[in-house]
Amino acid sequence: MARRDDNRRDNRNPREEERDSEIVEKLVHINRVAATVKGGRRFSFAALMVVGDQKGRVGFGHGKAREVPEAIRKATEEAKKTMIRVPLRESRTLHHDGNGRWGAGKVMVRSAPPGTGVIAGGPMRAVLETLGVQDVVGKSVGSSNPYNMVRATFEALKAQSSPRQVAAKRGKKVSDVIGRRADGASTPAAETVDAEG
Repeated sequence: MARRDDNRRDNRNPREEERDSEIVEKLVHINRVAATVKGGRRFSFAALMVVGDQKGRVGFGHGKAREVPEAIRKATEEAKKTMIRVPLRESRTLHHDGNGRWGAGKVMVRSAPPGTGVIAGGPMRAVLETLGVQDVVGKSVGSSNPYNMVRATFEALKAQSSPRQVAAKRGKKVSDVIGRRADGASTPAAETVDAEG
């Protein structure tokens, strides 16, 4: 079996190996579960891992096994397969605020000015750090279950869109989308109030 694994490793191309070497892995939570059987209790472990390249790609995985290292390995493999790309502004923060929800877990993420750092706790912090965000404010306002928090954070990150994506959807130029926000142009609702007043 070991020989087959070695062959598989040799068949991987250098680009895949280079990508794996850049990936940062974080263990978020480990849970010991017991199954009561005829002879007593049989223990196994469940691991929750978050992986990311700190350049806008992040993923999470869950693995179960009789031994901790094996559970971590399974979770890491699953996390690498399910990585998502999140657009970052200036490679340091999010483009806009967002909310995520999964079950009873609710999270809020907000973009922040330079020097703020990662203000988030526990599982959210692990996700945001492996993503490569340097300035962000995160808040969990629901369940503190790490599985729900991680999934809710991913829901909030999936909803992120860059000005380029918004421009492509609307069929406009990026400068048109960004220009409005930078100029602080009044909204249509504000213009009607001005016209009436």
